Parts: sequence; structure tokens; C-alpha cells
Amino acid sequence: MIIKQDNGWSPYFAGALSGLLLVFSVGVAGKYFGASTTFVRTTGMVEKIFGADRVAHMPYFIKEAPIIDWQWMFVIGIFIGSLIAATLFGSFCWKSLPNTWIEHFGENKTLRAVTAFLGGIIAMFGARLADGCPSGHGISGSLQLAVSGFIALICFFIGGMIVVRILYRGGDQS
Repeated sequence: MIIKQDNGWSPYFAGALSGLLLVFSVGVAGKYFGASTTFVRTTGMVEKIFGADRVAHMPYFIKEAPIIDWQWMFVIGIFIGSLIAATLFGSFCWKSLPNTWIEHFGENKTLRAVTAFLGGIIAMFGARLADGCPSGHGISGSLQLAVSGFIALICFFIGGMIVVRILYRGGDQS
């Protein structure tokens, strides 16, 4: 089937839907996809609880106000949409550790949590350093036929393949 495969959604169908959604977003709202700024803004919202004056004077938060905006709602929509899709297609399940992780590194949840946390820090540092996330540079950039968007996509895929090879030693991706 074009929509669903044995192991989940067809990547071609999901990619086509993402592309159509991006074209619709740009056409209707004039907004390109992006998500990394949302996480920084959320941090600013939490930090405002403890030190509103400090946040009000930080240059970054003057430029990118820590507020709930369209992008923040977009990220919430990604979570809700993913939950609905996984439930509808019967692939939703609660798991603290992916099968591939267990096969290669064991069932140590603390190791997984620390690795995920450190990986998140590295990814967010890179996204902020690049002034955007892969969806912003790769997907939105390639939609605009920007050479940098295509270069970003190629680099993301190459980087991902290298990391998977190193971490999982070329093992099964289940």
C-alpha cells in the first residue's frame, strides 16, 4: 500500500505530505518550517518564571521573544499529529528503550537517558550555531531551490549515516 508499509508509514507518502504541507504553509501563511527556535523560546518562558528581568535584558530573547507563536504551536502539532497517526495505524506503543538500543547497548535506561540528553545538547548547539534546524535549512531551503538547502540535506544524511554506522556498527535498524 502506498500509505502504510509493514513497519509504518511509507516514507514516500509521508515525505509528499510534508512537502504539500510546507507549500500550503508558505502559500497561506507565508511561513517556512522550523522547530529549533521553539525549544529555545520555551526555555526562555521557563526562565522567565525564575528571573523575568534577566530574560528581558538578554539580547537573544529581545530578538526572539519567549512567547507562544505559530512555530510553537507547529511543534505541538507535530507531537499531536504523530500520536494520532501512530494510534490510527496501530504502531503506537510505550517503550523506554528502542529494540536496536537494547541489542547493541543493553537495557540500561540511565545510559540511554544520559546519551539522549547529551545528544540533545549537541543537536541544539548545532541548530543554534547554524541559526536553524535541519527542517529549516534542508526542507525549507530546498523548497526555495537554495543550493545551501540541498547542501544541508546532503550533509545531514551523510552525518546521520556515519553516526549510525559508528553507534550501531552497521547493525539492523529495527
